[in-house]
Amino acid sequence: MIVSNLDSFEPDIDMPIDAGIRNYVLILRSEGIETFESCEGGAGHVFAEPTVRFFGSQSEGYLAFSIAVKHGLPVISLRRYYSVSDNQLEGPWWEICFRTTGSSD
Repeated sequence: MIVSNLDSFEPDIDMPIDAGIRNYVLILRSEGIETFESCEGGAGHVFAEPTVRFFGSQSEGYLAFSIAVKHGLPVISLRRYYSVSDNQLEGPWWEICFRTTGSSD
């Protein structure tokens, strides 16, 4: 599914979004998911697979998964994760990964 409403992307605030993950990010944002990092994945990218990271409580991941399934997105995994900075845990945050990019759907 391609999202035509770009209101949830603010060029003055947001970093550019990889073309292959853009529609997934916009779908999640249009349904209230607060994303903060994304990558279309693959060679030369930070992530191996298309990935969107987002904020939220313990139930937010389930909501994001439900939204993705409702829109037919090819989810491969959903994770709750922490980062380590100066030997201290930061987070937890959510990460949802997809089998393919949005540009090939």
